[in-house]
Amino acid sequence: MSISKRKEQEKIEMHKRILDSARRIFLEKGYEQTSIRNIASAISYSPGSIYFYFKDKSEIFHELHKEGFRLFLSQMKALDVIGDPYERYKAMGLVFIRFAQNHTDYYNLMFLVSETGKAEGEGFQIAQGAIEHLSGVIQQCQDQGRFQGLDNKYLTLMTLSMVHGICSLYCKDRMSGFFEKSSEELMLHGYETFLAVIDQK
Repeated sequence: MSISKRKEQEKIEMHKRILDSARRIFLEKGYEQTSIRNIASAISYSPGSIYFYFKDKSEIFHELHKEGFRLFLSQMKALDVIGDPYERYKAMGLVFIRFAQNHTDYYNLMFLVSETGKAEGEGFQIAQGAIEHLSGVIQQCQDQGRFQGLDNKYLTLMTLSMVHGICSLYCKDRMSGFFEKSSEELMLHGYETFLAVIDQK
């Protein structure tokens, strides 16, 4: 490997180390209590080294947001091969739930850790893209006669709120007191119950 390629690889690895460290600290301390100094300290680097890669902690936070939403949206869009929009709609909720189970750190940063200031930038746009994607699938269902008499926007909101509520309880470990069932059982059967209700429309 040439010197330039080795340096580029080292830069990529350092970028990843910073993000991995920041992800842990944002989750542990919250946005306000996280600083460039404690991100650097966690990987035994000086704060100045971090500024070579990111201008401030907000940029790091946004980069983690973008990573999470890109992964999430790629899994959602993989369902586009399902021809029946209603089957795709049902599968989207399962993808949402499995994302929370398999990528809990990302889920917490994307949906449960708040940054001071207005939501903006590419990460926010990707989140909007995920909402619009769901709304589009619901519209396809409505075009085929499903969910008649229901407003698309309100049904999109209700679907997101229900699935996000289940996932938030799971990510914050708030499901242990429900009916002596495992968290995974509660998430799956809770979602199936929602589908049974919505299937009547």
